[in-house]
Amino acid sequence: MNNYTQKVIEETKNKNPNEKEFLQAVEEVLKSITPAVKQHTNFEKSALLERLVEPERIIMFRVPWVDDNGKTQVNKGYRVQFNGALGPYKGGLRFHPSVNLSIIKFLGFEQIFKNALTGLPIGGGKGGSDFDPKGKSDAEIMRFCQSFMSELQRHIGHDLDVPAGDIGVGGREIGYLFGQYRKIKNQYEAGVLTGKGLDYWGSLARKEATGYGLVYYMREMLGANGHTFKDKVVTISGSGNVAIYACEKAQQYGAKVVAMSDSNGCIYDEEGINLDIIKDLKEVKRARIKEYLSFKPSAKYFENEEGKEPKVWSIKTDIALPCATQNDINMTSAKKLFENGCMAIGEGANMPTTNEAIEYLIKNGVLLAPAKAANAGGVATSALEMSQNSMRLRWTFDEVNAKLNDIMVNIFKACKDAADKYNLGINYPAGANIAAFELVSSAMESQGII
Repeated sequence: MNNYTQKVIEETKNKNPNEKEFLQAVEEVLKSITPAVKQHTNFEKSALLERLVEPERIIMFRVPWVDDNGKTQVNKGYRVQFNGALGPYKGGLRFHPSVNLSIIKFLGFEQIFKNALTGLPIGGGKGGSDFDPKGKSDAEIMRFCQSFMSELQRHIGHDLDVPAGDIGVGGREIGYLFGQYRKIKNQYEAGVLTGKGLDYWGSLARKEATGYGLVYYMREMLGANGHTFKDKVVTISGSGNVAIYACEKAQQYGAKVVAMSDSNGCIYDEEGINLDIIKDLKEVKRARIKEYLSFKPSAKYFENEEGKEPKVWSIKTDIALPCATQNDINMTSAKKLFENGCMAIGEGANMPTTNEAIEYLIKNGVLLAPAKAANAGGVATSALEMSQNSMRLRWTFDEVNAKLNDIMVNIFKACKDAADKYNLGINYPAGANIAAFELVSSAMESQGII
């Protein structure tokens, strides 16, 4: 690192001492973009990095709602509009009890670079609430979403800020949010939310996009290093939308997916995961993944132990796809994966690998597809949904999927080109950060000190 980069990291730590996830994201990015920062001596004078790590706007609000017993509950709501240099703020909403300002800021910061890599005109933002949809009735979720949107609607719009889904926010929640927005605004602004249902102008292939895009990026990365998915053993953390469709596409490419997980534990099916069972359990019944054994008794289930690493990373594999949540792979898990022969990791979740684990994996020659590049297929297809809404038309599944494939091919090329330009070898995480940073910093410099 140069002195300027180090200074900004230390200043950010001092200003945000209790935001560990945000500080982790900032440190990972700023350390890796040092070669590019050195090329621009004017960045320090214009405080470009200081502006980059400070959100343009943070919105925090209370969300009161009434549960089925008639009792009023109160949650916190957030929207961080981090950087709009490339376009309207774009990023999902997360409803999960772990949500706090640090997590929303880390997600929004990562979103700046992810969105830049898509090559589409979208800036970075993120939002959410500490509301937990699990165990809530549809009526309770509807009332919460309506209360949440009653405040959020003041701060969003199709040319201002376009939220989408994330953990805890699927088609049901997006529907309730959109309905409330439409009622308050008294207009049909289809492009204000993405991830919408097909019956009210969502995009085909949006549901599959993040998981498919992850595998498309992995295909390119593997191919550039003399490998393919065919006959490779794959393990996946998570069993939500990203994990399900990453599994589906990997299987289509000839991989054998043997493990998936949820927050309680993981299943191991040596014969290969039956994805139809997973889809029924998770998309229809909303059941725990342990129920897989009711349909395939020959499979095994390993329960997670509180405070210890997820069991899924102890299973021998060629390719690991962390598609659950942040910091899913720490040093202990990284060492287990490497020792068990894992040769490639594709990050389907946001920041699923700790900084020290990233360094360890790259040092040991493990191919690592960074989240801000590899899971950009979801937001890219959201931007395609915005385009369709603006043009008042709908593309076919194959048309959207083809555009998604092209975008992921170009994203990998940008990461590799940046890594090659600065002699970084297979350090694709640094390549992704630099490629995105060069786009965002150029736009910020062109627009002046704002």
